[in-house]
Amino acid sequence: MKEKVLVLDLDGTLLNSQKEISSVTNAALHDIMKKGHKVILASGRPTPGMRPYERELELEKYGGYLLSFNGARVIACGTGEIIYQRTLSPALLPGVYRFAAENGCGLATHLGNEAISAFAPDKYIALEARINGMNVRTVENFVEFVDFDMYKCLMTAEPERAAALEARLRERYGRYASIYRSDPYFIEVMPKNVDKADSLGRTLKVMGMGWEDAVCCGDGFNDISMIKNSGVGVAMGNAQPEVKEAADYVAADNDSDGLVEVIERYFG
Repeated sequence: MKEKVLVLDLDGTLLNSQKEISSVTNAALHDIMKKGHKVILASGRPTPGMRPYERELELEKYGGYLLSFNGARVIACGTGEIIYQRTLSPALLPGVYRFAAENGCGLATHLGNEAISAFAPDKYIALEARINGMNVRTVENFVEFVDFDMYKCLMTAEPERAAALEARLRERYGRYASIYRSDPYFIEVMPKNVDKADSLGRTLKVMGMGWEDAVCCGDGFNDISMIKNSGVGVAMGNAQPEVKEAADYVAADNDSDGLVEVIERYFG
């Protein structure tokens, strides 16, 4: 069989509700990598939040890739080489900060192993930090404090408000940044034209492969771009309805080893 690449979102896709890779899914992934297929982890998470799963799957050994910050940074696991990276323009930060303050949103970015929060962290900022194994540091003057490269800003709001806020934010800043939700309560503010599909396309080219060789699996809004572009786009059973509509195939959910079903169907 021709070598293929399996591209996996983390939360809600590779990971079950306990934020773990099940033993059955782990064994199936190791099996296809031993046969020469490649695995790319593609997540909105910062790079440090992806490292434990990189190690668990031994992606360094098998030549996998980490696509973090929704595609703003891509790293080759075997060599540590940065394949691609884009940063957010600092000129956007004052306006994004004002928008968050006016609308009672959470706002954070990442520095090393810390989530830097503009305000007292809400439950969604706390969740983001916890799943990435990070501490939250709340700073007094967020705009002045952030004098480092940002791969993304994360804005948070209750799900019933987030869609409308996303639309307003995109109307105001969409010419300068890519803005979309990853989860119903996470609004990602990214460098312009950066999403999982754009970065994955660049990575596939480096690998000497094409979209037709890719099976892309996800559950969130930020997975739609890569699912639509891939040779086979897969939505998990727990995916958002819009993701299922974009997919070629809907697998079982992330608590039912849906990825094993995908592997048997497309890599068997």
